Amino acid sequence: MQGGGPRPSVSWFILQKMKLAMHQVVPQKSIFLVEDDTALSNLISDFLSRHQFTVTVFSDGAKAAKAILAHQPDLVILDIMLPGMNGMDVCRHIRSHYTGYILMQTALDEDIDQMMGLEIGADDYLVKQVQPRLLLTRINALLRRANRDKSNYLGCHANTRRDNMLVCGPLAIDVTNRSVKLQGLTIELTSADFELLVLLARSVGQVVSRDDVIQTIRGYEYDGLDRSIDRRVSRLRKKLQQYYPDELIKTVRGKGYQLCVMQG
Repeated sequence: MQGGGPRPSVSWFILQKMKLAMHQVVPQKSIFLVEDDTALSNLISDFLSRHQFTVTVFSDGAKAAKAILAHQPDLVILDIMLPGMNGMDVCRHIRSHYTGYILMQTALDEDIDQMMGLEIGADDYLVKQVQPRLLLTRINALLRRANRDKSNYLGCHANTRRDNMLVCGPLAIDVTNRSVKLQGLTIELTSADFELLVLLARSVGQVVSRDDVIQTIRGYEYDGLDRSIDRRVSRLRKKLQQYYPDELIKTVRGKGYQLCVMQG
């Protein structure tokens, strides 16, 4: 044997790789929890910390809003019923400048609360008292969407395809910069609305089923009862119609949704 000594065994190399992996630090996802119920916030914070999240708790809406904009956490869990600046006001205040995800919590199982939360930019909602495992599932679903945002959306069936641009008639979507223009005018969209529009643009002219939309946007199977996607589509449709008179997103009864644009 050359080299003046025994060759290291395979197990030695495996052990070295294990030691290296142990010293590699995987960044934890940051979550800001805005909740004035101390017992509940402690419960949620402890649970999420055990699942490798870095959790910062706020009980004051105004202070939370300032910190969210300054630090841009990966996700915000936002209670609606807060003293002073309530959760709805916080969501309105941060939405246009906060690039992460907002998961709202409401004590009332009322459609009006859920609709309003989605209208002003929340990405998902849960009704208290939520089971910790369900909360974790929803959080992971939102964060998986964040990972999908980093991939390009080439392979779409849009009219024109170049780099990370989707051009569908009057609609131009820059996937990399997460910007949308309609007839040359920039449209401000929430993260959830942007993802919905990209999903439809990838299959322009084709019907995308409600099941596919929910699985892609929210990360779990359609249960036959969840109507939040219908409200989200309606909100996006109305927003686009503020800039373009034709109805770009059509609901195909019993099948799903379709992005319709003029060819050419």
